[in-house]
Amino acid sequence: MSSIETSENLARTQLIINGQWQAASQGRCYEVRNPANPDEVVGEAAKADLDDVNLAVNAASQAFPGWAALTFQERAVYLREIAERIVADENELRTRVRLFTREHGKILREATMEMTRLGDRFNYCASQAEDLATDQVFNGPPFDTIITRQPRGVAALIVPWNWPMSILGAKLPQALIAGNTVVIKPAQRSPMASIQTMRIMAEVLPPGVINVLTGSSSEIGDALVSHPLVSKINFTGGVETGKHVMRVAADTLKPVTLELGGNDAALVLDDALLDEAAIQRMVLATFMTSGQVCMAIKRIYVHTSRYDELLNQFMAVTDRIVVGNGLDEGVTMGPLNNAAQLGIVQDFIADARQGGATIHELGQIADEETYRKGYFQRPVVVTGADQSMKIVAQEQFGPAIAIMPFVSDEEAIQLANNSEFGLSSSVWTENRERALSVARRLEAGYTYLNAHGPTSQDNRAPFGGFKQSGIGRNLGLEGIMEFLEPHSISSTAGWLR
Repeated sequence: MSSIETSENLARTQLIINGQWQAASQGRCYEVRNPANPDEVVGEAAKADLDDVNLAVNAASQAFPGWAALTFQERAVYLREIAERIVADENELRTRVRLFTREHGKILREATMEMTRLGDRFNYCASQAEDLATDQVFNGPPFDTIITRQPRGVAALIVPWNWPMSILGAKLPQALIAGNTVVIKPAQRSPMASIQTMRIMAEVLPPGVINVLTGSSSEIGDALVSHPLVSKINFTGGVETGKHVMRVAADTLKPVTLELGGNDAALVLDDALLDEAAIQRMVLATFMTSGQVCMAIKRIYVHTSRYDELLNQFMAVTDRIVVGNGLDEGVTMGPLNNAAQLGIVQDFIADARQGGATIHELGQIADEETYRKGYFQRPVVVTGADQSMKIVAQEQFGPAIAIMPFVSDEEAIQLANNSEFGLSSSVWTENRERALSVARRLEAGYTYLNAHGPTSQDNRAPFGGFKQSGIGRNLGLEGIMEFLEPHSISSTAGWLR
């Protein structure tokens, strides 16, 4: 592979197939634009077709026996080297981070955090090698049995646009340490910094272990999911798309891991500590990446005795948010990633207004002309909302939040669980036992205490959802196990000892 082809003005990315940085079979590409300035073409990405799907899957299949034959410990060495290499060149890393902001819209601080923390997830998976290599043994009578684990084969990893590096880090190192080879499909929007990062990874690994296809999901998604040589699907994205993936995978009985939408509730109890630091954590967990985070706070329920206090402080901190181009100094919230998502958020806000709720549009605009041109929405706090409004009942995935009162812990739990989703939640209280009691009754895959969201995520813990929020888990040891098949080996008692 040659050096990465990119500049501040224009980036060009290709596919990664069998260790090669190559154009799509038909030579097609597509433009990627800056959501802060949709007139600006950030770069061109290769547009894969069905021939490219076959090439990538076949490359992964051919590489699988050699990669699977390595021990967990041997694969861990590769993962640790990847963790080092993706941040080793500071100038190159800075270029990737700036490209990430230009194609996605998120502010530089968030883009930097996502890029630089990715290696932590590779190092965690590498740290599990010894435990993964240890078989479980049952001695008889009546039988002696060894339970070992084997990689599934070629894994298709489908990654969304909102936090592509972090979400890749919840799938890729897990698949690799388990012994699988992979074909990765980044989202069509903002794929370039991601594929440049994966190119560095592919340079570390044997050819074919990592393969990457960019392009339209409508053209190549089903072909990848249904491919007879693909043995495992791990998808993160919207609920309806996840259901479609599951239906397609069912034809060949492929196991699926689905991390889908969320409508996370934050429960602020009457004894919560609402100092400046707590409010800042809450605001960050709501508006980080313009609210385009699966585990963002999307509903806030606060005890009626603390409602005015919380509302006033929350709005005061939110009003200090500076909205603008993520590359500009002083900007603390960028645009939404695309026009469609902006339209959804604005529809939710309009629905709440029409339903009689009060809309508080907050934050400061860094530059009026930039704001008018891009996919921007100032942060919004909604009061007077009810459970039937879209802003409460559905996932807004943008910078708008409803804050609502409750009168008892029992009511708060009921309101939080009254959702088709169950991804994350949080409980805010000074009482440890009360926090745990409430948390244990919440229908969510992950519950934070006095915090919420990506900055409070423990990589050692499994992440995933209840109900419509998905099937299976990413992260933690459980996330690695999703890519392994248990294999029981048994004999009469005493024969294996």
